[in-house]
Amino acid sequence: MAGRELPSPAKLGLTSPRAADDLADLGFDDEAILWTLAGAGDPDLALNNAHRFMEAAGPSWPKVRALLADDPVFRTRFIALAGGSTALSDHLIAHPELWVELHKDIPTAEEALAEMLGAVGAQPVDEHATQHLRTPGTYRAAEECAAPTGGNEALRGAHRTLVMRVAAADLAGTFAAVKGHGEGQTMGYRAVTEALTAIADAALTAALAVAVRRVYGEADPDAQLAVMAMGKCGARELNYISDVDVIFVAEPVTPKITRTAAEFIKIGSACFFDVDANLRPEGKSGALVRTLDSHKTYYKRWAETWEFQALLKARPMTGDMAMGQAYVDTLAPLVWEASQRESFVEDVQAMRRRVLDNVPEDLRARELKLGYGGLRDVEFAVQLLQLVHGRIDDTLRTPNTIGALEALTDGGYVGREDAKQLVEAYEFLRLLEHRLQLQRFRRTHQLPENEDEKRTRWLARASGFTLGRTTAIEQMQARLKQVRDAVSTLHERLFYRPLLNAVVDLSVGEATLTPDAAKARLAALGYRHPARAYDHLTALATGTSRKAKLQAILLPTLMYWLAGTADPGAGLLNYRKLSEAAEDKSWFLRMLRDEGVVGQRLMKILGNSPYISDLIIAAPEVVKLLGDGSNGPRLLEAAPDQVHKAIVAASKRYQDDADKAVSVARSLRRAELARIAAADLLGFMEVRQVCEELTIVWEAVLQAALLAEIRTDLAARGEEHAPARIAIIGMGRLGGSELGYGSDADVMVVAEPVRSGDDAQDVADEALAWASRIIDQMRSRLSKPSGDPPLEVDLGLRPEGRSGAVVRTIASYERYYREWGEVWEKQALQRATTVAGDEIVGEAFLRMIDAFRYPENGATLAGVREIRRIKARVDTERLPRGADRSVHTKLGRGALADVEWTVQLLTMMHAHTQEGLHTTSTLEALDFLYELNDPAILPAAQAHILREAWLTATRARNALVLVSGKRTDQLPAPGPHLAQVAGSAGYDPENQQEFLEEYLRVTRRAHRVVEEVFWGEVPSLEFE
Repeated sequence: MAGRELPSPAKLGLTSPRAADDLADLGFDDEAILWTLAGAGDPDLALNNAHRFMEAAGPSWPKVRALLADDPVFRTRFIALAGGSTALSDHLIAHPELWVELHKDIPTAEEALAEMLGAVGAQPVDEHATQHLRTPGTYRAAEECAAPTGGNEALRGAHRTLVMRVAAADLAGTFAAVKGHGEGQTMGYRAVTEALTAIADAALTAALAVAVRRVYGEADPDAQLAVMAMGKCGARELNYISDVDVIFVAEPVTPKITRTAAEFIKIGSACFFDVDANLRPEGKSGALVRTLDSHKTYYKRWAETWEFQALLKARPMTGDMAMGQAYVDTLAPLVWEASQRESFVEDVQAMRRRVLDNVPEDLRARELKLGYGGLRDVEFAVQLLQLVHGRIDDTLRTPNTIGALEALTDGGYVGREDAKQLVEAYEFLRLLEHRLQLQRFRRTHQLPENEDEKRTRWLARASGFTLGRTTAIEQMQARLKQVRDAVSTLHERLFYRPLLNAVVDLSVGEATLTPDAAKARLAALGYRHPARAYDHLTALATGTSRKAKLQAILLPTLMYWLAGTADPGAGLLNYRKLSEAAEDKSWFLRMLRDEGVVGQRLMKILGNSPYISDLIIAAPEVVKLLGDGSNGPRLLEAAPDQVHKAIVAASKRYQDDADKAVSVARSLRRAELARIAAADLLGFMEVRQVCEELTIVWEAVLQAALLAEIRTDLAARGEEHAPARIAIIGMGRLGGSELGYGSDADVMVVAEPVRSGDDAQDVADEALAWASRIIDQMRSRLSKPSGDPPLEVDLGLRPEGRSGAVVRTIASYERYYREWGEVWEKQALQRATTVAGDEIVGEAFLRMIDAFRYPENGATLAGVREIRRIKARVDTERLPRGADRSVHTKLGRGALADVEWTVQLLTMMHAHTQEGLHTTSTLEALDFLYELNDPAILPAAQAHILREAWLTATRARNALVLVSGKRTDQLPAPGPHLAQVAGSAGYDPENQQEFLEEYLRVTRRAHRVVEEVFWGEVPSLEFE
């Protein structure tokens, strides 16, 4: 040995300047010891702790040094502990005589009880307790424990020693051996967690013994008390550092037994870990101790879904074990009926959302428990499957996560390969969690920060990763990514793939559900009509064709994406209809298979918007636009002006057939509506762009339809030239380029005769009659029933309303507005612009009406009063009976009409001095007023509030159409319908309340501005 050169400190990974001296002091001149030291999680830490131990051990050190050289198991445990846990190394150094504990096997449950109860001199009190101190039950500690902290130090030390034995063996089991040195037998996740649970049970049994001594002294307890273990402790899967959740049951409930329970919590929390009784009925505000009947009454009448989920893991821990078992037997039937509750799905989704919401965004990547692909995802999914299927299959009623996953696999509810991967993933995540907790003996689930390379390297090495082709850190991170990816697709694999196997055999080893089990799972996953959903799956995936097989492969993923929508059942039905509509299109399923983003976007549409779904089912080619091009989403590739030209050009192919020309224009409009609405729903288009593009499509259809009518009429009459030039003037939201999905086209029509002469009046009358006939035919053709959203051309804003002429000349319009036009009619002209037909005639008309819509000296006081009077009448008469003004997107408080009338009044009053108000667009006028920031007109802050309200109300109104498929203005009450609206407005459907509260907040602020600016009143704050 002396002839071989020993490795240098640098080769061993030691960086301390004292390393060589410390090695010499320790007498570490043995290759086995040195190379084992090199494999420690942190070699410098291991060396430092070994040197500290040597100094503390004094005369015992030579014996320990000899054992380190001769016993490879002891050597690995000692060095693994020294380099893996600062806190437990400190415990060993403080009590150097405990080195012999590292030579022992991990403690059994009986041994742990004997050690913990023996530490406080416990004696049995009830029939479950025994003289040899090896069974759980009610004991009484020795008299010296009666003082307020008597026995605490003994409890703390005994518990820490037992945990140290487990940790040393555990760390040795994942030791990163170097040069073949570093022997340790892998304990495995189950052995570690079961040992830690047994130690916790023993520790709390001893804590109860001390509590009995402090409360009762030598007197017999006046009640029986059972302590129920919940959570991870109840499932026998406890961490090194974790809260231990408990519930107390007593017969009878007395003041002293309640004090005993409180003292039990105090002792356990002071000596071991946080003991938490907040899972009890009514939580912190509920009674600490209840009788069994009281527990039963609570769970039958008032318990929420999460409380039944918590009961899955309940087991008797200590105290009166018979009463504890009675608690389990009594409440178990209620647990397995929880999935039949009406609110089960919503409750489960809300629980998961609350967990995610509690994790800050910047910590989710580092969170092993609650973050992406984390421990809670596995635990949550397994518990949900247990609750769904455990009602009829009692083999699934096991509290342990891994045990439950194995039972689900044996029962055919989860595929074997999926279960194997998930068990491995879960055990790896728990391994990392345990190593992090051992380092400083603190409760944590967070990985080290990216820049903390030293701690990350320690974690990788302590978890068994060694230097190879890549570093230990790189290997750990690669494995972690693989595990998280596997867990992140958990719902698809655990929930949806077995559903398809219930319909068609996918492969050997996959889960196989009966039809009833499949329907129960569909119900639990949010499908309101599980039998129908099952029929859709059967129709889509049954058969031997290539398409059916491809559907069976695709559907688990598609259903996983559908699960996040407002109505998964409707989405699945829409997908079935679309698949049937695309039956002859070979690219359809291939695109869903090859471009995952297409399927994901399509499912979001199908499950959230019946309106877009119907459009896409009628025009399946739109699915091709759901992918990404070189410059981003293909939905945005079409330039608006090119869309207009394409619709008009396509209709021109039918020179003398207006029916076919309009049909083509409507078909292209359908596809464009689907494109715009899809881009809107998917968050690719802002509200303003949506309105502008919808307006351009309407303008194109009007242009195409008008030209088609003129061409067809001239061909039928054998004439080459039209008798009049026609211009269609857009009004209202069409004129402002602010159309929504449910908006009609408000228009007026101007015509100028082409010929003139001695019989000018007769020529003009004939020309106008011809123009009227053309417009009537166009409106009739556009409004013909079809599968498209309706195309209503509304002439109600023309002079004299519905009794007035359909078409007028510019001179006729000018005379009407000059002699008879009312204030509101001139107000309506603010939105007038040419949208189709002869541009020269249209421009001439617009020049003529400028004098009326932008009066030279602004609005008169009488005019302002009249506008306010009319607005008050509209507010009273137009709002539908029973409508809620707070959530009516058009006529509600602070909604569209409020904002638009306010802007139009400001335009009437100030357009003569402010050229920027010469615009038909509400938003453009508000943009100008924001930039102007003139307190005498409208401060910028108020302009911003009105703009935000207009956008919010328009987004909500559009969402209502996307969901209902028809024009509607009032937001529904909270529930499934509002969830759909929220989903279509860009919110998570589960956050419908957030959507509603944001709408109310924005419109309330706008209403205050309207009260002040439009009505000239001090804001009342009446609806705050």
